[in-house]
Formats: sequence, structure tokens, C-alpha cells
Amino acid sequence: MTPLIITVVVLVLIALWAAGTYNALIATRNQVDEAGSDIHVQMRRRYDLIPNLVETVKGYAKHEDDLFTKVTEARAGAISANGGGINAEQQAEKTLSGALRTVFAVAENYPELKANENFMQLSKELSETEDKLEAARRFYNATVREYNTRIQVIPGNIIAGLARFTARELYVLESPEVAEPVTVKF
Repeated sequence: MTPLIITVVVLVLIALWAAGTYNALIATRNQVDEAGSDIHVQMRRRYDLIPNLVETVKGYAKHEDDLFTKVTEARAGAISANGGGINAEQQAEKTLSGALRTVFAVAENYPELKANENFMQLSKELSETEDKLEAARRFYNATVREYNTRIQVIPGNIIAGLARFTARELYVLESPEVAEPVTVKF
């Protein structure tokens, strides 16, 4: 009778371990999803601020129509890329960031615009949103790293493999184009 009891105890412990590991994987995957949602909330806020910023700059830089068209197109591309996967979102965000950098570079040539209260407020809000977006990306990447580690290391990879958990991609925006200074041509 003792070998039967030991076998039952071992099986119960294995079942408890498997359930605990599975639940931890689910919790971590949910954190990754929540972190991704936080990124989208901040991107939506940024998308909502951009038209107001463009309209404010338009009033001062009337001959910059090509720039405003590019910013509008980049914003529309970024909005449509949401939900299209991390790679599509990253590419759209790179394009939008470059367009916004150009707007601020153009604003440097208009001292009266830089002194405009509406422009200053929008710039401040956009800067705060960018900071929150960067924090959301860092949090997302930290949760992805934790999740990916859990599904790749022994013994969690056993449960992850059986339950078909798949690795997630990190959110990376760094590229050589973003690091280069903006060139403004009139």
C-alpha cells in the first residue's frame, strides 16, 4: 500500500506543479497583453494631439504644405498599423516620429510660433505623451522578456510546449533613421 500512496502523492504534486506553472504562464501572458494595450492607449493619445499641433503650426508656416501632408499621412499610416502586428506598428511609428521631428524643426524657424501659448501647451502634452509611451514600451518589453523566459526555461517550457504558448516580439523603435538629425529645406 505504501508504493501506491507514494505514487498518488507524486502524481498530485506533479499535477499541482503543472497547474501552477500553467497559471503563471497565463498571468504573464495577460501582463504582456495589458502592457501592449498601454502602448496603444498612449499612441492613440499622441494621434489625437497631432492634428491640433499641425493646425497650430500651419497658421505660421503656410508654405509648408508638403510637410503637413507627410505628417497627416504618417499619422494615418500609424493608426491603420495598430493591431497589424508589432513589425507593422514599429515601422509606422518610425515614420510618424520622423515626421514629428520635422514639424518641430520647422517650428524652430518661427520664433513667434515657439512663443504661441497653444503651441507650447501642445508641445508639452506631446512630450509628456512621448515619455509615457516610452515608459509603456519599456514595461511591455520587460513583461515580454519575463514571459519569453518562462516559456523557454526548464521546466516551464514543458507546460508551455504542451499548451502551445509562443514567444512574443519585443517592441523596438531604434533605427539609424531616427537617430539622424532632421534636415529642413525651404
